[in-house]
Amino acid sequence: MVPVFTFIMAVPFGVEKVNMQSKSGKAKVMGTLVCIGGALLLVLYKGMPLINPQSQHIANKITSTLPAAKLEKWIVGSILLTLGCLLWSSWFIIQAKISKKYPCQYSSTAILSLFAAIQSATLTLVFKRNNASWILKGKLEIMSVAYAGLIGSGLCYVAMSWCVKQRGPVFTAAFTPLMQIFVATLDFSVLKEEIYLGSLAGSALVIAGVYILLWGKSKEEGQHVLKDTQTNQDVECQ
Repeated sequence: MVPVFTFIMAVPFGVEKVNMQSKSGKAKVMGTLVCIGGALLLVLYKGMPLINPQSQHIANKITSTLPAAKLEKWIVGSILLTLGCLLWSSWFIIQAKISKKYPCQYSSTAILSLFAAIQSATLTLVFKRNNASWILKGKLEIMSVAYAGLIGSGLCYVAMSWCVKQRGPVFTAAFTPLMQIFVATLDFSVLKEEIYLGSLAGSALVIAGVYILLWGKSKEEGQHVLKDTQTNQDVECQ
């Protein structure tokens, strides 16, 4: 949903324009609607398990015992995930504005990481006041923290900031659904988790919608380049 929210937020802020008279504008709107439909399918429909059908009977027995608690957690989880997507989309819009006035990706990422560390430390002190939670135990925890800091927060945000500066927030956000494919692949191959029909169908619709939107944007950029070329040729002829 991040690309869709980014596109919807980019239109009123003037970062993205939609011309419903052109194919590119229609494709961008169509891709947005398909992506929203896929996200709703992903949330509202679970479906049958694709790998081990017997696990459906076990899951039904477990969920039937605590339907109210499970429904409450599902609603809260869906709201928090939607809020997270909105906040992430807002970062793409803000970064597009920042890159015009402050085009230094490394220092902006360092400032971002500094304030993120301050916020994380504050929240940890509020919710977990035990000193033991600050101590890293074992090689796996140390490697996880180092990877999240160097790759997840450092390199990834520098790369995304550069992409936002070069191609805009919608183009950059369009590649976030690829994480769903990577997570599902690792989830199934490493953790041996079950894959359900609703998750597969919803993810496929989300990814299809995103790339319809991306096709419309690339078509629009091609039209702008063609207009600029024709304008330059007319100026040279005069």
